[in-house]
Amino acid sequence: MTAGNGALEVRNLAKHFTIGGGLFGPEKKLVRAVNDVSFTVPKGTSLGLVGESGCGKSTVARSLLRLIEPDAGSVVFDGIDVRAAKGAALRQLRRRMQIVFQDPYSSLNPRRTIQQALEEPLRVHRLGTAREIAEKIETAITEVGLPKQALDRYPHEFSGGQRQRIGIARALVLDPELIVADEPVSALDVSVQAQILRVLERLRDKRGLSFLFVSHDLGVVRHFCERVCVMYLGRIVEQGVTAEVFDRPLHPYTKLLRDSSPVPDPTARLTLTKIMGEVPSAANPPPGCTFHPRCVRAAGPCMTDIPALNEHDRGRQAACYHPETWPGLQAVAAAG
Repeated sequence: MTAGNGALEVRNLAKHFTIGGGLFGPEKKLVRAVNDVSFTVPKGTSLGLVGESGCGKSTVARSLLRLIEPDAGSVVFDGIDVRAAKGAALRQLRRRMQIVFQDPYSSLNPRRTIQQALEEPLRVHRLGTAREIAEKIETAITEVGLPKQALDRYPHEFSGGQRQRIGIARALVLDPELIVADEPVSALDVSVQAQILRVLERLRDKRGLSFLFVSHDLGVVRHFCERVCVMYLGRIVEQGVTAEVFDRPLHPYTKLLRDSSPVPDPTARLTLTKIMGEVPSAANPPPGCTFHPRCVRAAGPCMTDIPALNEHDRGRQAACYHPETWPGLQAVAAAG
C-alpha cells in the first residue's frame, strides 16, 4: 500500500524522552518510548495497536498528529509529509486527522456548553458561516446518538458514555478522514463500551473513515479492527490480519497476551495464563530481544541481537528468532 490515496503510512517512527538530570536528582537517562515503528492504515480501514500499559501505544498516537514531536521516522498521510508540514499546511492536515481521547471527563472544558465545545474547532479552522456551523454541529451530535437539546447543557450533566459521544462529535464536525482513537472505551462500563463501538462502526461505514485504534483490550480490537499491531517496550513485535494474529500468534508475547485476556463467553472454560515478570524499563532496556527476560523459549541470538520484523506469510510479520510453528509458516519455510 502506498500513500497518496487517503492512506496513513508510518515508517521507522521513534520518540525518546529524557528523565532525571536535576541538580540533586538522579542521573539523566534517555527513555526510548517508541523505537523504529512502521505500519500502514489504508483508507477506510481500522488498524489496532495493542500491548501492555507503557509499551508506547499512546506515544505513537500522539506523535502521528504531532501533539508531541517525533524524533525520527516519517509520517505520510495521503501523500503529504506530516512531519515537514508547517503553518497553513499543518493546520489543514490536522483538520483531516482528528483524535478521540481516552478520558471523556478531562477532554471537555467544564465551563463551556456542548455547543461551544463543538463550535470551537470550526471557528479555529474558519469553516463556514454561523448557520453552516450550527448545521454541522447538529448533524454531528445527532450522528453520535444524542438529541439536539444536549447542545445547551454542560459536560457535568452527562454520563461517561455520553461524554465520549460528545468527544466523537467534536472530532466529526471537521469532516476528518482519519480518526486516532486513544483507548476510547477503556474508561467506560462494558455495556457502554459496546454502544460506543457501534457508534464508531456506523460512522466508519457511513463516512468511509480510517481508524488507528489504540487499546489494551484484545476483545475490542478483534471486534473493531481488520488488522492489528502488537507492541512491546516501544517496538512492534507482530502485525497482520487481526483474526490470524490472535488465533495463530507467531510471537511468544502475542500468544501470552492473548492467553492472559478473558474471553466474553460464559460457556468457555479457559485457564488464563499469567505473563511472568515485569516489563523492563524503557530507560534501561535489555540487550537483544526486549522480551527475552520473560520468554521461556529465549536462546542464542535472543539475548544479544534485536530481531527484525520479518514477513512470514500473507502480510504476517513477527520480530522473533523462534516464532510459533503453524501451517502457513511451515509452507513458507518449505517453499524457501
